[in-house]
Amino acid sequence: MVIKTSAHYQREYRKRLREQGLVKKEIWILPENRPKAREWEKILRKPLVSTSGVSGDSDGANRAKWRTGALFGELSTTGMVRNGKASIELIDEGDPTMMITMHEYGDLPVFMTVSGDQIIAESILWPAKDVADKAAFNETILRTQNYYPLSTICIGERAEEDYYLMEGCVSSVSGIDDIILEIDTLANNVIRVTEAYANILQPLPE
Repeated sequence: MVIKTSAHYQREYRKRLREQGLVKKEIWILPENRPKAREWEKILRKPLVSTSGVSGDSDGANRAKWRTGALFGELSTTGMVRNGKASIELIDEGDPTMMITMHEYGDLPVFMTVSGDQIIAESILWPAKDVADKAAFNETILRTQNYYPLSTICIGERAEEDYYLMEGCVSSVSGIDDIILEIDTLANNVIRVTEAYANILQPLPE
């Protein structure tokens, strides 16, 4: 079996877009409008529909998407919260975000928000400065990423400091059961990855 790089698949992807008669156009937008730009790109890839006709929704593109506030209300009524396995609060700092405290996982906080076509869940692993050997750690992540289904590890800035994060996402039209599965899987993966990579981290202070 020949192993191909991501560059190969990128070339094939662009080739198929050209075969569909699509053309590439560069646009300049504000960073906060990226989700809207992706939505408009999907719309502009479809043929124009005459206003005198009736357009259907055969691909489900017009189905209702979750908004953060509505999703917060729905999650608040689920068994996960009612049974005390988790508690949830809504944080509004510019973009509304939910903080889901997973009591079964040592009160691990999972942050969740709706962004365009995706519902993004995130949990902080540890500060980047706590990694004793970053090169070895990053290589380990790349070699073992597939051990943690539905989640990925990345670096992001929080409180003006770099942190390793674990993230997961589902479609913004996902059912509530799939969203709960994503939350629980992420929390479980955070615990597993912390145990697995403990030997690479610097010793914690007493």
